[in-house]
Amino acid sequence: MGTEGATRQAATTPAVRTAVVWEALREALAERAAATGHDRLGIVDAGGGTGGFAVPLAELGHAVTVVDPSPDSLAALERRAAEAGVAVKGIQGDAADLRDLLEPGCADLVLCHSVLEYVEDPASALAAVAGVLMPGGLISVLAANPVATAIHRSLTGHFDEARQALTDPSGRWGEHDPTPRRFSGEALAALLTAAGFTPRELRGVRIFADLVPGRLLDGEPGAARALVALEQAAAAHPVLRDIATQLHLLAHR
Repeated sequence: MGTEGATRQAATTPAVRTAVVWEALREALAERAAATGHDRLGIVDAGGGTGGFAVPLAELGHAVTVVDPSPDSLAALERRAAEAGVAVKGIQGDAADLRDLLEPGCADLVLCHSVLEYVEDPASALAAVAGVLMPGGLISVLAANPVATAIHRSLTGHFDEARQALTDPSGRWGEHDPTPRRFSGEALAALLTAAGFTPRELRGVRIFADLVPGRLLDGEPGAARALVALEQAAAAHPVLRDIATQLHLLAHR
């Protein structure tokens, strides 16, 4: 674990880390189901890996397809889905290849979580997403935030790297930064708009969770639940969301 990750421990349990995203997805899925008259929606998880989102969505009764370049991740996805007793289709490929891998207009919702940071061309990846979405369909984008990276680098004493993350056009803290690019909320919205999407409200994800020491949650009944409630309350705060580790944006086609 790197020095940045060492400062962010047990508080970032999966439930805390993803609570804000799940809240937005539940609302979006209910809205889409009401608009289409169908409870079973078509969902594509681009870069969905081992199924952290895909399997729970399948458990909700949706038809879920994961497209991921890693065969190992897809094998883990298959095992995870089998253990949960649900079917999730796995396809090996990149986000930019969605139009070649899937039928046009097959999806009500496409997840694009922690993908735009790593693809060769984010604009091409979003164009591919648009190609597989039905009219009125939704994209869920989750991306790393350079402001949070600057905060985390400074907390570990890497002050020059923190400054670099704020000034670098790609939001990187240096040549050894494993993340190729990060996005501000404005940059995400502009990218989605250019791809023909209409962005909705920007939310911050992991505003406090990555700063709270895990010991504060250990042995405290209800502490994790209270932290989730705090994250949800702060997600749309006009100041706090801008320091979140990740930014979440829903947009419709």
